[in-house]
Amino acid sequence: MSLSAVHGTLSSLKSCQADIGTGMDIVTDVAMDLAETQDEGDNPGIKEMEAMILECAKLDREINHFVDIVQQVTSEVNTQQPEAMFSLSDKVKEQFTERIARLSDAELQSHPKVVVFMEGMKNYLNQANQESVENTEELDEDIAVTQSQVNFTCPLTQVEMVNPMKNKKCNHHYDEAAILGLIKAKQGQKKKCRCPVVGCGNTDVRQSDLIPDQMLRRKIQRHSSRT
Repeated sequence: MSLSAVHGTLSSLKSCQADIGTGMDIVTDVAMDLAETQDEGDNPGIKEMEAMILECAKLDREINHFVDIVQQVTSEVNTQQPEAMFSLSDKVKEQFTERIARLSDAELQSHPKVVVFMEGMKNYLNQANQESVENTEELDEDIAVTQSQVNFTCPLTQVEMVNPMKNKKCNHHYDEAAILGLIKAKQGQKKKCRCPVVGCGNTDVRQSDLIPDQMLRRKIQRHSSRT
């Protein structure tokens, strides 16, 4: 096998990873739909979605390790005699088998999209309970609309968010493109990024602190479809 063929295979695997990521987003949306139609504890479909997203995370992890090993082995082969290419496949298979054997399924819980899934289901239950309490109270319609608009508005763009990201440290939300753009701009200036929400004491917003808020995104989409 030539090195160009190896690089082509790795490129295809990375494309597959993008498809896996899209599939995991769909699984999360389906789980949200199921949660809205039935209590999470009584819905076996949600457990099936959880098992499915963990399987996707496992596949994504294995592709990451495989690509990493192939790149390491081919780098070593480049410094050796051309005959070394004949053993490339066996070396990759051996190292991949050894590395996979050391992995734990418990580590899948830290996969970014698994975290989003788990946080989304947790947030849905919390928000559903909160809304059930709020629904027992009489709220002025104009006040309710104003509150909804504020919740959906990005503090940076001052327009309705498209892909809301939640800050794990201060619990504030921003549109993904806006907050990532601000973080990048501040990094270019060698400065820390302060939370743009007025009065917030979080003076160091980092990309690692941000997670997609699927529940809020769905609420925004429903709100937009009614307006």
